[in-house]
Amino acid sequence: MTTSMHEEVVLVTGASRGIGQAVARRLRQDGAAVFGTATSPAGAEAVSAELGDGRGLVLDVTDAGSIDQALATIGQRCGPVTVLVNNAAITRDQLLMRLKDEDWDAVLEANLKGAMRMCRASLRGMLKARRGRIIGISSVVGYAGNPGQTNYAAAKAGLAGFSRALAHEVGSRGITVNVVAPGFIDTDMTRALTPEQRERLQGTIPLGHLGRPEDVAACVSFLAGPDSGYITGQTVHVNGGMYMT
Repeated sequence: MTTSMHEEVVLVTGASRGIGQAVARRLRQDGAAVFGTATSPAGAEAVSAELGDGRGLVLDVTDAGSIDQALATIGQRCGPVTVLVNNAAITRDQLLMRLKDEDWDAVLEANLKGAMRMCRASLRGMLKARRGRIIGISSVVGYAGNPGQTNYAAAKAGLAGFSRALAHEVGSRGITVNVVAPGFIDTDMTRALTPEQRERLQGTIPLGHLGRPEDVAACVSFLAGPDSGYITGQTVHVNGGMYMT
């Protein structure tokens, strides 16, 4: 299998920890020039410490100006982005009867509209080059649902529909658009669970354990690489069998 990506310029949003950090690390190992984003200077410094050479950028996916500035910086250093990984996301969990409009709006703005903004801005360079990879990080919650996360589930399900439509629009220009939907992954969030909660959660997973960020990164690596050129408009579930299509 061919995994070399030495000619690719990659941008991973939300790369300071967890899945985003693992994805950025893996794509750098594959040989790509990788940039990662965070919402704070401290987060960007952490990304630079991981990727080296000041490749951590401060970026707010809800701010078009911030996106344009980041892409301009990358373009000046390495050329246009050819692989975009939309990983940045937030949560504002609450049962629907108690959910405030602003919490619904904040999650949709960051998780869905933010991905749209990133794609729209990055596509300029990809269309000109007539090649590219766009990969959205969705969630098992967008398919199976989860109480208290109607806003998050709506955004993550919407990302898949958005990606399928975009795949139709840009396929003729050599650009693929796919989605990876992780299940429950061993990150800071799941490590905060009590042992009882963790055991109960693992009981819902046929493979019997949480996934690793590296499991998701391996799937992204394949979809970003040269061996996936005939795959587009698809969702790949990385969840240990917790949800099966």
